[in-house]
Amino acid sequence: MKESLPESSEVMSCPVCEQWINRNVSACPHCGCIFWHDEPTTSERWLTHQRFIAIAIGGCTILYIATLILSGSNIGGTGMMNFLAPNTVALVLFGATGAIPVFELGRWWTVLSAAWLHGSLLHIVFNMLWVRDLGAGVGQVYGASRLVVIYTCAAITGAFLSSVAGVYLLDAPALFHGAQLSVGASGAIFGLFGALVSYGQKMRNPNLRRKALSYAVVLFVFGVIMPNVDNWGHLGGFLGGYILTQLPGFHPEDRWGRWGEGIAIACLLLTLASVIVSVLDILVWR
Repeated sequence: MKESLPESSEVMSCPVCEQWINRNVSACPHCGCIFWHDEPTTSERWLTHQRFIAIAIGGCTILYIATLILSGSNIGGTGMMNFLAPNTVALVLFGATGAIPVFELGRWWTVLSAAWLHGSLLHIVFNMLWVRDLGAGVGQVYGASRLVVIYTCAAITGAFLSSVAGVYLLDAPALFHGAQLSVGASGAIFGLFGALVSYGQKMRNPNLRRKALSYAVVLFVFGVIMPNVDNWGHLGGFLGGYILTQLPGFHPEDRWGRWGEGIAIACLLLTLASVIVSVLDILVWR
């Protein structure tokens, strides 16, 4: 167990070996893990991984509360998994994805908005804990801009694969069905696992690769066992995060700089736009 240290802006925990190190170093002196800093100093950056984590948690929480309010007296409450669950109408309004929204209703942009919606109190609490922990680790090794891009792309690939499976695998055994309707950040979260596996492979760090992969496998098996879990979304998110970080631009020697922060902010704005368009599509345009 790590020794407890007082909180300090100059100290952080290495995401690989979990040793306490100086926040400003470029590599961990204990395990050699390289940290990718998008800008020279924190004071010159608007986007940090801590700020993105706050945006993700805050945005998901606001939308969860909004869907609960819209659900009115139709909020679910049977069992822990459905405790304080927004109704389907509210989730579809704000951008739930899946085979029905994407292919039947033509709401293709929901592959982005759905990652910011959640189906119950336990669902959002569980996912936000993972966003907090994994976001910090991925942000430390990839930088804030790449973290946002990875998170966004994994959300899209997870939702898209799930939606496709929901159309073309309806006759397959229930285990392989895609989602007719899906919400949640788990696809993006699995994308962060995929990014860490990719980093461990590139940096020849078997400890990180094994640690991230083992967590992903355990959670995936847990999803297979539990009912109403979007396993295709998990797989699509993992593949999206892994494949993306194998591309040029995701190497320790690459620097994105200011334009990388611009791409990340564009991802956030597109996410916001997808939610707004979802609401307008039902309330105004249809």
